[in-house]
Amino acid sequence: MDIVCKECESKFKIPDEKVPKSQLFTLSCPKCKNKISIDTRLDVSSSFEEKPQPSATAETVIKKTIIDEVDSGAYDASEKPFDFLEEGSKTALLCEPDSTVRGKIRSAMENLGYNVTEPASDRDALKQMRFHVFDMVVLSEVFSSTDPDENNVMKYLERLSMTIRRKIFVVLVTSRFRTTDNMAAFNKSVNIVVNTKNIDEIEKIIKSGLSDNAVFYRVFKDALVKTGKV
Repeated sequence: MDIVCKECESKFKIPDEKVPKSQLFTLSCPKCKNKISIDTRLDVSSSFEEKPQPSATAETVIKKTIIDEVDSGAYDASEKPFDFLEEGSKTALLCEPDSTVRGKIRSAMENLGYNVTEPASDRDALKQMRFHVFDMVVLSEVFSSTDPDENNVMKYLERLSMTIRRKIFVVLVTSRFRTTDNMAAFNKSVNIVVNTKNIDEIEKIIKSGLSDNAVFYRVFKDALVKTGKV
């Protein structure tokens, strides 16, 4: 089996007779010690990250198993997004592949008082969300995916219980929908939509969206307090 490390791009081989059959397992890159996940249940010859141009059927299977793989992973303190946060600190997960756009969004979020972390891939994002409920998630619809409708971070958010999901303000960055398109936001199960053409105004857009969201949930939260559920 030929293996390529995603982090340092080192290439090495494992004798086929030493590869566990029909199992999900991990190994460390001999050069940089990066953890590489390999799933022989799919009868493929490489890890998730390194599979070249899979068929449509195989691609669907792989994407569906990434969330399950992360959910079933062992505890690893290095995957925690923050080492220390002061009480009352606001946190945000920024999932944007374009470095220029990401820089503008990060600046806006920091101006709004958020501690920001930027995962390198959808797998990294899912690992961080295992250990921390972020106050905000800003997600590009094409983050680690060429198909906006097969976004693993979005799928993970959709699987969360409403008790947890309503604590997270989700901003979808897209080129398909107009900024603050409420119907598109409802359809994609996010709090607000921001078109890439309006990235320079994203701080004002998010600030307005947060204000509207606070008003929307004020009655609900007051009811929880009165009934002793908070």
